[in-house]
Amino acid sequence: MSGNSPSRSFFRRSGELVRAAGRIALPLICLAVWSGAGATALFAQDTASYFRTNCYSCHTIGGGRVTGPDLKDVTQRQERSWLVNFMLNPKEVIDSGDPYAQQLYRDSRGVIMPRVPGLDQSTASALLDLIEAESRLEESNFLGLQLSDKPISPEEVRQGRSIFEGSERPRHLGPACRSCHTVTGLGVVGGGRIGPDLTKVFERMGGRRALATWLMAPATPTMSAAFAARPLAPEDITVLSAFLEDRAKNETEQSPAGQRAAILFLGLAGSFVCLAAVGHFRRRRFRSERRN
Repeated sequence: MSGNSPSRSFFRRSGELVRAAGRIALPLICLAVWSGAGATALFAQDTASYFRTNCYSCHTIGGGRVTGPDLKDVTQRQERSWLVNFMLNPKEVIDSGDPYAQQLYRDSRGVIMPRVPGLDQSTASALLDLIEAESRLEESNFLGLQLSDKPISPEEVRQGRSIFEGSERPRHLGPACRSCHTVTGLGVVGGGRIGPDLTKVFERMGGRRALATWLMAPATPTMSAAFAARPLAPEDITVLSAFLEDRAKNETEQSPAGQRAAILFLGLAGSFVCLAAVGHFRRRRFRSERRN
């Protein structure tokens, strides 16, 4: 047969087409694999950010209990379906009388986990995947701030007070606590009234570690927005926790009611001085007019 037979030409062209398709398909396959891996990594990053923003203020993974339980190996303690349902409807599950939910409620000192914004079944499942992955690590990324149990020092209290009042800026230059909150012992003027009084927050949170973990990722909308770009550094949290611990133990210095009474007294005294000054100038003017 001739070397240029129709069958040889057909097979040659077919081989060229296959090779050309391979050259086109291989980059597309690599791009698809890379895109899939990138999307998976991005999803994992988003889940970690979601946990840090919405869960980390009450839970650690391997760092011990804070307001809520330590979530390390939580999927080994309870079925995933139950956990997803509890994450989506915590109060309903507790109110149903479920024994496990009731125990969580008692261990949390009566604090009921709020419904987390934007949480659905797929996000809850992704959070459980994250918790399982973090539980397998030798040291989780969500241990919380591990504070010493040693007694607080006067210098730590002084530094914490300076940061609270705003006379010393936090390391990331965030806002002063005093602009929204007050505690006892801040003097006559006190602090802000936008947020709650923090005099007893150390006791309300249940101690140093719970308070420090909450300060690492404050979950309230106002605080999370205020500290999103300028979070408190661990060193700032350590001394702020010391200051708030000191305030809880020495709350009798000057109560908020005493501060308000002092402000009222100063206001009345200022009004009396102003009235006396006006009366004095009026008398001088009257005498001057009589002389003329």
